[in-house]
Amino acid sequence: MLRTHTCGELNLKDCGSKVVLAGWLQRSRDLGGMTFVDLRDRYGITQLVFNMETNTDLCNQARTLGREYVLQVEGVVSERSNKNKNIPTGEIEILVDKITVLNEAKTPPFTIEDNTDGGEELRMKYRYLDLRRPCVRKNLELRHQLSILTRNYMNEQKFMEIETPFLIRSTPE
Repeated sequence: MLRTHTCGELNLKDCGSKVVLAGWLQRSRDLGGMTFVDLRDRYGITQLVFNMETNTDLCNQARTLGREYVLQVEGVVSERSNKNKNIPTGEIEILVDKITVLNEAKTPPFTIEDNTDGGEELRMKYRYLDLRRPCVRKNLELRHQLSILTRNYMNEQKFMEIETPFLIRSTPE
């Protein structure tokens, strides 16, 4: 099983639950005895916690991971002591028991966040990374929802959508 939950759906009622999450490593913070990792998927961000006292090997492994690594983690949902009201999952964190690197990644040329450090030319060169940014993803989701609503409305009005390989001659270019 790839995951039991997405990174945007866990909250306080899930405390004590064993979960499996998968996503991209957005940010890592090493605070000596503990390492915190923000795991992101298209649904949100969840904070992961690695404690040097409880599992040294796992904490050391977390410290070697780079931005945008694709990870699968197993752990227990716990209430955060320092809550973050800026994100929906800001009241919980995952105490990680196991981590699997699904894919390594080179450090991207810009951060995958709303306020990125890459200029437009750089973002367009790496468009596949730019599409992961929340503001761009929201536009794609809106377009997707609009297409579905339009198709459903047209279908209810008894229109038929037809795709044919050739309706007219191709234009010379």
